[in-house]
Amino acid sequence: MTVNFNKMLFGGDYNPEQWPEEIWVEDMRIFKVADINSVTINVFSWAQLQPSETEYDFSTLDRIMEMLRKHQYHIVLATSTAALPAWMSHRYPDVNRTDFEGRKHKFGHRHNHCPNSPTFKKFAPLLAEKLSERYGHFSEIVCWHISNEYGGECYCDNCEKAFRVWLKDKYKSIDEVNKAWNMTFWSHKIYDWEEIVVPNALGDGFGNDKTAFAGISLDYKRFNSDSLLQNYIDEKLAIRKFDKETPITTNLMGAYKPLDYFKWAKEMDIVSWDSYPSYNTPVSFTAMMHDLMRGLKNGDPFMLMEQTPSQQNWQPYNSLKRPGQMRNMSYQAVAHGADTVQFFQLRRSVGACEKFHGAVIDHVGTEYTRVFREIEELGKELNNLGEQLIGARTPAKVGIIFDWPNYWGLEYTSGPTIELKYVDQIHHYYQELYRRQIDIDIVSINSSFATYDVLIAPCLYMITEEQAAAIKLYVENGGRFVTTMMSGLVGESDNVHLGGYPGPLREIVGVWVEEFDALPPEKIYHVHFTNGETSSCRMLCDIIHPEGAEVVATYGEGEFYQHTPAVTKHHLGKGQAFYVGTMLGNNGMELLLNQVLEGLEITQYDLPDGVETKVREKNGNKYRFIINHQNKSVEVSLPFHGTDILTSMKVGGVTILEPFDVKIITE
Repeated sequence: MTVNFNKMLFGGDYNPEQWPEEIWVEDMRIFKVADINSVTINVFSWAQLQPSETEYDFSTLDRIMEMLRKHQYHIVLATSTAALPAWMSHRYPDVNRTDFEGRKHKFGHRHNHCPNSPTFKKFAPLLAEKLSERYGHFSEIVCWHISNEYGGECYCDNCEKAFRVWLKDKYKSIDEVNKAWNMTFWSHKIYDWEEIVVPNALGDGFGNDKTAFAGISLDYKRFNSDSLLQNYIDEKLAIRKFDKETPITTNLMGAYKPLDYFKWAKEMDIVSWDSYPSYNTPVSFTAMMHDLMRGLKNGDPFMLMEQTPSQQNWQPYNSLKRPGQMRNMSYQAVAHGADTVQFFQLRRSVGACEKFHGAVIDHVGTEYTRVFREIEELGKELNNLGEQLIGARTPAKVGIIFDWPNYWGLEYTSGPTIELKYVDQIHHYYQELYRRQIDIDIVSINSSFATYDVLIAPCLYMITEEQAAAIKLYVENGGRFVTTMMSGLVGESDNVHLGGYPGPLREIVGVWVEEFDALPPEKIYHVHFTNGETSSCRMLCDIIHPEGAEVVATYGEGEFYQHTPAVTKHHLGKGQAFYVGTMLGNNGMELLLNQVLEGLEITQYDLPDGVETKVREKNGNKYRFIINHQNKSVEVSLPFHGTDILTSMKVGGVTILEPFDVKIITE
């Protein structure tokens, strides 16, 4: 399903059920002042909608829906299933999760259900069905929002039983399970399905990110992700009984580790996500998360479902967004593919843990605040843009592979260094491309790579023979492939590919890796490139033997592997495959990417630090975003000219960008 709204949705989470109805009237007035055109409602209302097993009360929601329809708001209608009602938790304890430590939880918090609870699997889809039956014909509903920020894990008896069923479906026999999990190690061989226990702290897990047997823990990650996804699918199918067409989504959380979002995206009509960078999050990292969300559905635009207008309340240091920064960050999301700008929350809560989380309407209760004035200005701009950007796509020629099983497997493995983190390694490569202002797609390991000139796969630790064959074909057909240390080492169950590292990538990259040395964090080593330049390196150093590859850089003096290859390039068919055996410093990344990109028709721009440019295209029109992420004026020399559609002014050449300035230029 291709989802195109008729204008950019501008609004966010609205909880009128928390307020007396006279406040609703004031909200409707204030929202109109800011050109807010959409609201996300009913996210946490299960206890109000369903007081008991057999009783439903939609009277308050009926009045809310009637009010919103009267004022002509687009409605994102949630199903309310992200927080259990107390009666369910008390009367049916199977809905409560058992945590990693083996503790059975009681009523409390949110995102707190067992995904394999028979009680939850009965009542949650039933509520979604009743909501769809009652409201699904309303034309004002532009999107369904199932649950909210799915996450967490459960290790209860029901999950253990369901895990065994999941394993039977995957492996068919106990012998295959023993083989996949290498259960001859530590005398762990099992003879009956009932002998399989969940890998928590009472079993083979000894930390949320460490395990004695990665095979079983990896499968439990897959199982848990699939179990929660099935909850989503159950509600989706329930909605579809009465509403066949309205897009359905749930809000994701960037590189959230427990859930395989590429698998989830296949069941989502449109991807939506919640963006909450901290005061010191690099803008390149936020950009990468937007690109990941766009990449989940092969480059389709996404919804920015949540961001704060001013500040979070749950991070260690909840700094205010500076004047202009909210607008700046909103347009960064749009530049990377967002077709909505939405906030949590529209009115700040009076109590509980989110009472100091930022909102469009603050506790003062009026529109006379700095934050609201900025919201109002942005709302008018987005309203004036109309549908110009809706559905516009990003013309990326560079892809970076992001893979959740790799994420899990790399960080489950014992050794070689505790410093190695998957998302950090992805960002290490992303930020050099970002610095060059190159448009990037984040892609699945199972994607088609044919449209990309360059494909980068940092720490492709876990790979199958079939996936390696697809990469080999990509290179032979002219692609340029880059991979790094800790790649090609294991298959999908975390068993090592025998015959030499990097396993099925060995022929592609033309090297054999004999060993890898872990450097302590205080040690900075160095490499020498063949052009005479030097770069620092750290964390890991592969000991590499070329097998047809040419040497691009060697290790410097000081270790027994000095002067041996650190970076190589291998010609294969019409393409090239680069292998990077260490974590290069910034200078080394620049030298490496110079070689990778040499001769390719990939546009790059040299702009001051803190200034970003990104492109979206639609119907032959190119929209060039210029964004100053700094709280100071910056002079830039723009290598293109055109009209800023936000101000209708001509832009080009030497230009002064004001603090947090944004321009959208058409040629």
